[in-house]
Amino acid sequence: MRQKKADLTTLVWEARRHYREEVRAHLPWRATRDPYKILVSEVMLQQTQVERVIPYYKKFVRTFPSARVLARVSLLNVLHVWQGLGYNRRAKFLHQAAKILATKKTIDLTTGFLESLPGVGHYTARAVAVFAFNRPEVFVETNIRTVFFYHLGPKRKLSDKQLLPLVERALQESGMEPREFYSAMMDYGAHLKRQGIRLNQKSTHYTKQSKFEGSTRQLRGVILRELLKHHATLSVLAHQIPRSREDLTNELARLTAEGLVSLHGRYFAIKS
Repeated sequence: MRQKKADLTTLVWEARRHYREEVRAHLPWRATRDPYKILVSEVMLQQTQVERVIPYYKKFVRTFPSARVLARVSLLNVLHVWQGLGYNRRAKFLHQAAKILATKKTIDLTTGFLESLPGVGHYTARAVAVFAFNRPEVFVETNIRTVFFYHLGPKRKLSDKQLLPLVERALQESGMEPREFYSAMMDYGAHLKRQGIRLNQKSTHYTKQSKFEGSTRQLRGVILRELLKHHATLSVLAHQIPRSREDLTNELARLTAEGLVSLHGRYFAIKS
């Protein structure tokens, strides 16, 4: 995708102007350079709105202030603190990642190493590298997509692979530190969305999220919430949760396969 230099210049100028006038300084992860805490924030922010994450992030890093502390506790403890945020597999992945990070003697983590951690993909690894170490990595996420689609107005859907060279050019042209550049892009993209601008359907990666009510996501959360109170048999869970026995059986099987739940005789429990 070829774009005129003026288009990118305008994009960068608008993002920088908005950032200077309305920076989201209240985001607690903006106040740290600790790669562990930034990793916590990035994992929590996956598929979850920023404002909803803030209180959970504060509670989590207060309870588990380092990878070593998190690595020493049980998954049950982790899920208790995570409870209510949803997508509980993220908590399990973070717990597993902490056990690996706790063995690292240096905090200068490469993106390759970060991407090898459970639950960490291309974007998350590079976001941690940028916000913790100010490295000039190149990545795309939902707010950045909005900024580029809004200013460049593509006539067809684009993939992140096609956007990455444009993001790299904008970063170079901005003259900003990588950490500041990406904060500006994300803040500006969030601002555009608050104005009702929804353009991520122009991405080839766009998928509409299914309804939560009555979904398997909701059922998983309810099952885990019950098991956080006490271990239970299938019959007990069927009595407490208004879903079919078949649905419960299927979801319990998935939770067990994912390592969130274990079966002891007839009783299901959070895996220790």
